[in-house]
Amino acid sequence: MAYVLYSLTFLVLIIGTVSYITRTRWLPLIAVPAYLYQRLPSTFTNDMEAGLSSSDFDLSANINGGDTRAGLDQRSKREVLKIMKSRRVDFDEARRLYTEQRFAKNNIGPDGQPRDPKFVSFS
Repeated sequence: MAYVLYSLTFLVLIIGTVSYITRTRWLPLIAVPAYLYQRLPSTFTNDMEAGLSSSDFDLSANINGGDTRAGLDQRSKREVLKIMKSRRVDFDEARRLYTEQRFAKNNIGPDGQPRDPKFVSFS
């Protein structure tokens, strides 16, 4: 009995190692649904092509100016794209909803005023 268990374990280790080493050959053959994984854009040009730009949030000045930064924040892009897909809204509305969610998480009202009862403002 121990011999069968040892052989089975050894076989699984060999198959796993060979599969890991040759994954570049067989991994592209597996069909992965588009909704399961979507690579985020990493430049302002890619952000604009992904629909993360509008007349109110224009990235064309960054692109025309030759900006070499990595583009918009990765986590924020992921959340805004998720809101755009799930609620079927445009970029401006998704960005507004995302900002309101962030405000609520940080105890800030939709108008931008802190909800802290101890808050004192001198203006």
